[in-house]
Amino acid sequence: MTTTTDIPRLPAGRTVRLGISRIGYEVKTYFRQADGVFFTFLFPLVMLTIFSVAFSERPFGPAGELSAAAFYLPAMLAAGLLLSGLQNMAIDIAVEKSDGTLKRFAGTPLPVVSYFIGKIGQVFVTGLLQAGLLLLVARFAFQVDLPTQPEKWFTFAWVFVLGVTTSAVLGIALSGVPRSGKSATAVIIPIALVLQFISGVYIGFSQLPEWLQNFASVFPLKWMAQGMREVFLPDSFEMVEQGESWNLPGVAIATALWLVLGLIACRLTFRWIRKDT
Repeated sequence: MTTTTDIPRLPAGRTVRLGISRIGYEVKTYFRQADGVFFTFLFPLVMLTIFSVAFSERPFGPAGELSAAAFYLPAMLAAGLLLSGLQNMAIDIAVEKSDGTLKRFAGTPLPVVSYFIGKIGQVFVTGLLQAGLLLLVARFAFQVDLPTQPEKWFTFAWVFVLGVTTSAVLGIALSGVPRSGKSATAVIIPIALVLQFISGVYIGFSQLPEWLQNFASVFPLKWMAQGMREVFLPDSFEMVEQGESWNLPGVAIATALWLVLGLIACRLTFRWIRKDT
């Protein structure tokens, strides 16, 4: 990650403190953007509500033991990680590149690391709020029984942290793809939407053709959704997963691999200013 000016490096401690102080600013800015809040923060909740109402009379599961809300909850939690991280971050940074915000940052002592701490911190905070809202609505509006075992919530915690961090880093890397801020939404949203359809978010993953399941397994959203299903779905659903297993080690390895790839892509491609501007 390079800048266009030779600005002295700040001490590591000050760099971190500066980044942490930016988290509050980034969160406030995020919630002031009504369209962004709807399409990233509230969208999974809207979809959970639609599916829960539309399929309220349809039982889910091998024995018909689940309601639609209980079935779709893990999928919407996984989708929230992708939307809060990849979609939000890619569009937001692309717009900041286009409107000159990053160019102005290049002329200040703000380190790139501090900028990223603020951005990823914002994704973590908003993702946590989003997950909490989904769980509350599922429990109290649709009477979904949530797990009581501590190990289930431990799995939820590491899948959430790893998933939201990976999504945010990939969003930063993807922010260089749109040619301008105006085209960012048109470029990024279809990518996120296709990933959701092939990763078992809107359609049960076991219902997809085997070749499409294998293709989706290349991408991290499939693994994040699988980790969430392990937390919130009964054990009877494990038999319909690929390999008839929740495969939590595979969830961790695949998601962590994408995190590393995203960090490498950020390191090689991120600049305060596009080369073609």
